Formats: sequence, C-alpha cells, structure tokens
Amino acid sequence: MPEQQDTREDREEVAVPAEQSEETTRIPDPARERTPTETRLATAETATARPETQAGQPGERYPFGVPGQRISRSSPFYVGFFGGLGVLTAIALSRLVESAQSILVLIVVSMFLAVGLNPLVEWLVRRGLRRSLAVTLVALGVVLAVAGFIAAIAQPLAEQTSRFIDQLPTYLNQLLNNPHIRDLDANYQIIQKAREFVTSGELLKQAFGGIFGAGVFVANTLFNTLTVLIMTLYFLGSLPAIKKNIYLLVPRSRRTRVQLLSDEILTRVGRYVGGAFLVAIIAGLVTYVFLSVTGVPYALPLAIVVALLDPVPMIGFLVGAALVTLVSFTVSLKVGVVCLIFFLIYQQIENYLIVPRVVSKSVDVPPTLTIVAALLGGALAGIVGALLAIPVAAAILLLIREVVLPRQEAS
Repeated sequence: MPEQQDTREDREEVAVPAEQSEETTRIPDPARERTPTETRLATAETATARPETQAGQPGERYPFGVPGQRISRSSPFYVGFFGGLGVLTAIALSRLVESAQSILVLIVVSMFLAVGLNPLVEWLVRRGLRRSLAVTLVALGVVLAVAGFIAAIAQPLAEQTSRFIDQLPTYLNQLLNNPHIRDLDANYQIIQKAREFVTSGELLKQAFGGIFGAGVFVANTLFNTLTVLIMTLYFLGSLPAIKKNIYLLVPRSRRTRVQLLSDEILTRVGRYVGGAFLVAIIAGLVTYVFLSVTGVPYALPLAIVVALLDPVPMIGFLVGAALVTLVSFTVSLKVGVVCLIFFLIYQQIENYLIVPRVVSKSVDVPPTLTIVAALLGGALAGIVGALLAIPVAAAILLLIREVVLPRQEAS
C-alpha cells in the first residue's frame, strides 16, 4: 500500500510539469481578441526582438532609418504649401504662354490651314493617289500659289503705291473744289499742311517708323509667312499620325466615339476654311473686274486687300469695301457713289446667296451664335480669334448636341 501511494504521488508530480509545458507551448488563437496586457507584452517583445523596425532606427531593410508617418493632407501646412505652389505654377505657365504668344498664334494658324487643306488631300486619296503623293501635289500647289501671288502683286503694288504717294498732292488739290473743304481750308489751312507733309517725304517715315522700321516690318512679315507655310505643310503631311497619337491618350472604351466626333469636327472645320477661301477669291475677282471697268486706279492691290479681309467675319468685307470706296472718291464723286452702291449690293448677294451655299452648310451654326462668336473671338484674340471663332463655335455646338443633350435626356 505505501508503495502504491508513492507511485500515485510520482504520477501527480510528473503531470504538473506536463500541464505547465502544454500551457507554455500552446499556439495563441489569432481569432481571439488580445487583452491590453497581452498587447503591451507583444509590443515589448517585438521592440526587443526587432529593434530595426522602430521609426528612426537603422536596420537591414531601412539602412537610414524607418520613415515616419506621412503628413496629413488635411493639415493647414500641407494645404497652404501645395495650394501656394499651384498658384505659383499657374502664374508661371500664364507668363510663359504670354511670352510665346506670337509663336502659338503661328502654330494655331498653321494647323487651321492644314485642316482646311486636308479635304483636298482626302479627295485626291479617294481618286486613287497615295497620301504622300497627294500631300506633295497640294504642297506644290500651295507653294506655286504663294509664289504667283507675290510675283503678281510685288511689282504692281510697289509701282502703284509709289504713284499713289506721288499723286497725293494732286488729290488734295482736287478736294479744294468742294466748297465745304474750301471753307475749312481757308480757316485752318488743312490742305496746305497736308500738302507740306506729303511733299516733305515724312509720310513714309511716319508710316513705317523710318527706313529701318520698314525693313524690320517687311522681314518679320516674310519670316512669319514662311514659317506658317512650312508648318502648314508639315501638319498637313503628319495629320493622320497626330490624330492617331492623340486618340491613344483616350481610354479604349471611349476611343471610338471620341475619334468619330473629332473627325466630324475636323471635317467641318476643313469645309469652313475651304468655303471661306472660295468666298474670298470670288470677292477679290469681282472687285478687280469692277474697279477695272470703272477706271479706279490701283485695281489689283485694292482687290487683293478685299480678298484678304473678306474671311474675317462681320467686319472684314466692310473694311475692305470702305478702303476701296475712299480711293474711288478720288476719281470722281460719281465713281465713288457707284462704288459704294456696288459694295452694298454685293454684300447682300454674298451674305444671302454665296455664304449660305458655301460656308453655312459646312458648320451649321445659327446666325445669332455666329455674330456672338465672332465678337468674342475678335475681342479675345483679334483677327485670328475672329477667324477661329466660327469653327470653334461649330465644334462646341456639335459636342453639346451629341454629348450633353443625350445625357440630359437619359437622366
């Protein structure tokens, strides 16, 4: 019996370390929520076992110390710093755009002309020509047209301008035949002062700022013209690649619709540019024929002025007609009145017959919107803004009809 008791006690003594060992080797259940005491102990053990994980302390993964917490985006310092940085960036960009304004205008005009010539290239491609050959033919046509224009206008314009300046005193004397002008001249010597100014040779200096100023003006004009011509031909040749690269920036799910809308906008712009050039050529030819028949001097330069100003919406043709009418009054009062009546009639024909058939159908812009767009474009960017206003308005109107209105109807 005493031996059995000793054996039982030995088993109990052996069982105690087994239970303790089982408790020490038990794997904690991750699903069980830790008590605060267990959390503090685990943190202390981690800090003791892995000192390299403490913020600011070097270790194997972060040899220069573990980065600290990020700055809160809602902190006043973060908002103020990056907000001020955004304002400074916007100011810098606006100044860069302002300093490069002249170059940007040339780029926009070149792209505008390239889009206008693209329908002619597409027409040649549809006739079986390769695009490279079609672009080459159009480029040669543009170069020959510019060269022919310069050759046709340079010598006559120089001769007739010089003759016009030489005959200004004669025109001033003819004004004395008007009794009202004669009374004003008797009181204020207007004709005498004008004659002295013209015959003294100061007219050309005042107009162009001297010989040097005139040379700089001519050089800048030739440089800008050559730059626009080269960039237009470059844009015309690489227009498909430019469109393709821009379309790649659009998400694939929307790329097809964006491409269709963009191609339609470019097609309408091209039709508008081609139609505007056609209307300008018609205006210039009709003006040249009229001036030649009526005997108005300087018919070719005046007709070219009318053709160049005619594409400007609203005021272009009026300015050209006013200049031609003033010159026609120097011939005689009758010729001046006939010229004025001619331009009034032709303006109505152009507005109600030529423009609706050639230009309006290509852009599909209401007349009221056309007037507003031309005024805003001219106020914002001058002549270039007025030229681009109607195509831009047509593009915006197309986007509203095809994108905005369907969404409003579906909502």
